[in-house]
Amino acid sequence: MLKFNLQVLCLWFIVAISNEKVCEACMSEINWAEINEKLPTGPDEGDERKELFKKFDVIKNGRLALFEVERGLRYEPKLGVFYDAKPAFKRAFALAKDSEESSYRRGDDYVEKPEFRYFLQSLLQSFKCYMAFSCVDASKDSRIELIEFVNAEPEIKRWVGKINDAEEEFKKIDANGGGYILFDEFCNWLDSKDFHIEDDDDNIL
Repeated sequence: MLKFNLQVLCLWFIVAISNEKVCEACMSEINWAEINEKLPTGPDEGDERKELFKKFDVIKNGRLALFEVERGLRYEPKLGVFYDAKPAFKRAFALAKDSEESSYRRGDDYVEKPEFRYFLQSLLQSFKCYMAFSCVDASKDSRIELIEFVNAEPEIKRWVGKINDAEEEFKKIDANGGGYILFDEFCNWLDSKDFHIEDDDDNIL
């Protein structure tokens, strides 16, 4: 029993130390202004969006399947950073294909032209959520344990503001009661907050 307890304490210590370093590295290496400019989400960037949609639409049927989005992000030179964040673009695709932006069928498995801008906006936000998730997930097992969430509390507060009780907040986020936070659960929680991860506080999501 003593040996087991020592192993647990050592793990907690390692996670606590590494978590802070990972968060600092993640945030310091990202130029958020550059990331924001990679995707044509603005109201005056319609022509650029049309060209990007055409590049993604390899089947040329006027709508995008997930594999076309994945392929487009992979081979479009400036968008590779989003391809590397697979959970982010998959979440953005899921949000966009069923959005109210579409004048076509809802509930299908495609992103139509009217949904494309919403997809890009969702991709940008999901990418920021993904980077935040990755920083908190110190063990890199694609889920956030309670100890990781508690240790990352100072960083999380900079993103979402005051947290009264980290353990209680963790339980709220863990919607399915699995004992850890999954990416979609974390995203849903961030979306409910005044989430901003950029260095410039004027660029709030």
